[in-house]
Amino acid sequence: MGLLEGKTALVTGGGSGIGLASAVRLAAEGAHVFITGRRKTELDAAVEAIGSAATAVIGDISDLADLDRLYETIRSRGRGLDVLFANASVAEFVPLEQVTEEHFDTLFGINARGTLFTVQKALPLLNDGASVILNGSTNVDVGAEAFGVYAATKAATRSFARTWANELKGRGIRVNTVTPGPTDTPGLSGLAPDSEQAAGLRRHLATQVPLGRLGRPEEIAAAVAFLASEQSSFITGSSLYVDGGLNQI
Repeated sequence: MGLLEGKTALVTGGGSGIGLASAVRLAAEGAHVFITGRRKTELDAAVEAIGSAATAVIGDISDLADLDRLYETIRSRGRGLDVLFANASVAEFVPLEQVTEEHFDTLFGINARGTLFTVQKALPLLNDGASVILNGSTNVDVGAEAFGVYAATKAATRSFARTWANELKGRGIRVNTVTPGPTDTPGLSGLAPDSEQAAGLRRHLATQVPLGRLGRPEEIAAAVAFLASEQSSFITGSSLYVDGGLNQI
């Protein structure tokens, strides 16, 4: 018996990186996992890797019609939703003097607005005692250059988790944030303009981590599975740092 036997979960941004690793782990713990994302090829590959315990629904969390279609698909299964990992987000290095309306609107539109409506529209489906997990970032706590808008979106996410934990406590729904440090994902490499600079970025970030390396998506997924399960039954409104000590030491 897995930690989530018979449960139903949703992972947004589930086609790659932390989202994919989390979908794989939640399915391994016994859940049927719905995954959503914008790239069909990635979602198809994810379903092939996970097998019959996964259902993919292509969509963009910043598009409310896509969210409605996603939740209608989950509703049609008839078992509600026990775990929601609101993972989907985007990042980009842009210093203050180069921030544009498009950059600001894209990051806040997906990371903050998209996360809010992902959770709000899930409310009718969430079973009492469900677990909601938001994907945060260690950048909330530091002033990394050229990452101001991204960090601000993640600060909003952290604030949402506290408020929603308070608002949903009457239904026994727990809301927490998982806060990864630098993690070796396609999204991290994608912050650099080419593969050589991406390798340099990964090496530089690894030197900042007390454990001396980047995190692995599977390590973040293990924390997500913990927060999703009854093993974390007395934890809500919290931020679980999985950062190799980056923001702790």
